[in-house]
Amino acid sequence: MRFETTSLTDALIIHPVLHQDERGSFSRVFCAETFRAHGLRDVFPQTNHSTNLTRGTLRGMHFQNAPNAEVKLVRAVHGAIFDVIIDLRPDSPSLGKWQGFELSDTNRHILYVPEGFAHGFQTLTDGAEVTYQVSHPYVPGAEGGVRWDDPAFAIDWPLPVSVISAKDREWPFWQG
Repeated sequence: MRFETTSLTDALIIHPVLHQDERGSFSRVFCAETFRAHGLRDVFPQTNHSTNLTRGTLRGMHFQNAPNAEVKLVRAVHGAIFDVIIDLRPDSPSLGKWQGFELSDTNRHILYVPEGFAHGFQTLTDGAEVTYQVSHPYVPGAEGGVRWDDPAFAIDWPLPVSVISAKDREWPFWQG
């Protein structure tokens, strides 16, 4: 695995090393020992899988409040998404900044989302499927979010939103 820094403090893109032969391909997408050696979270007790029927579907912008804050490892296992993270950590040099990444079954990139970030994505293809490992099991009472269209962030989503849940439409604007 190759670890690439992003413009947001502590967030990383992970590039699995692909080994190909006549059978197909093989890559390691997680190794606790390698993550630990890079000073990253290395325990992920829950894995989520999201299926998305329609291109333009938007999910986000979600987070879990402390002490249930989550580190996430996100990857598109089928199709493609535009994955967005926002740094909401009060003491961070990148507080209030966002960055978007294309994750796809073709580029195989994995996004490492630190605690204290809001996370969401928009599907770029019909039938996109996303898995994300989380460092803390989901706690409904700790759930939080900010608006996907909050002018404080001015996220440049690549497509018009075709589907979004009522819950995601109603998150509050950031009070940073």
